[in-house]
Amino acid sequence: MARHLDGLRTAMIAFVRYADRAGLAAAVPTCPEWTVRELVAHQGMVHRWAAALVRGEQDVDPDAVEATGRAEPDPLEWLRDGAVDLAAALTRAPADLRAPVFLHDAPPAREFWARRQCHETTVHAVDALAAALGRYPSAEETWIEADLAADGIDELLGGFVTRPRSRLRCEEDAVLVVDPDDVADWWRVELGPRPAVTTRGRGVADEGDWELDGSAVELYLALWNRGRGPGVGPDLETAWRERAAVTWS
Repeated sequence: MARHLDGLRTAMIAFVRYADRAGLAAAVPTCPEWTVRELVAHQGMVHRWAAALVRGEQDVDPDAVEATGRAEPDPLEWLRDGAVDLAAALTRAPADLRAPVFLHDAPPAREFWARRQCHETTVHAVDALAAALGRYPSAEETWIEADLAADGIDELLGGFVTRPRSRLRCEEDAVLVVDPDDVADWWRVELGPRPAVTTRGRGVADEGDWELDGSAVELYLALWNRGRGPGVGPDLETAWRERAAVTWS
């Protein structure tokens, strides 16, 4: 859990820096429907919602919390306060925490929420960076380290796209192999008309119908729809965005 809490804190520093640089009224290229103020309100809501679940509270109204964030005179301070509260809730939670989790192949609840909020915050901090730049960032322009990126790829491919509700389907059976060139891990995603099945490997990767390689951070950004990795053509990128996008619901 310590690595994920560290990743959460690092992402928050980046988030606030780039949101402040962009300005609250700036558009967010990676989330075209949002301004920076709306991005901040969303992230602050998610932090508070997650902290409440970790503490066993069930009465949080996400829409009301997000509206509060949008109306805050200093939304960046409000965002920081929520992240501090979340980190404190996770730190104080028992190792055998009983709390809801919602991903396939999820780790125990305390680790699940630390990991989920680490990557939630990292991806949205990339959105703040995109707003500051006025475009999608490159991997080299982010602060993200290879091990954290590999962990986020694993959460997406093992946890999100394998859920029954996932729309990542193909009419014919096919295999997607994701093979970062700077970490030992790789992933095989079996696709078809049913929910995807993901297996993890180390060392020499299998061959697939589609093969994605590049650095772990490049692939992290591409698979979370925040950039285009090497070898990701426009057709695959469009299909992935349409079928594998992770949305708040």
